[in-house]
Amino acid sequence: MTDNLITPAVIVWRGLAARASTGLSQRLRRGEPTDDAGVSTLEMVIIALGLVAVATLLVTAITAAVTRRTNQIH
Repeated sequence: MTDNLITPAVIVWRGLAARASTGLSQRLRRGEPTDDAGVSTLEMVIIALGLVAVATLLVTAITAAVTRRTNQIH
C-alpha cells in the first residue's frame, strides 16, 4: 500500500524540481540578472503545487493507516 503512495509522490516531486531548475537555467542563459530579490510567479505556483501534493499524500497515508488499523480492531 505504501509503495502505491510513494512512487507517484517521487515522480511528482522530481517533475516539479526539474521544472524549477529548468526555469533557473533558462533565465541564466538569457542573461537575466540572478540577484533579483524575489521569485517569479511560475516558481511560486510550482512551490505551492508541490506543497499541496505533499499535504495530499500525507492525508492519504494517514487515512490509509487509520483505516487499516480500524479494520484490524474489528
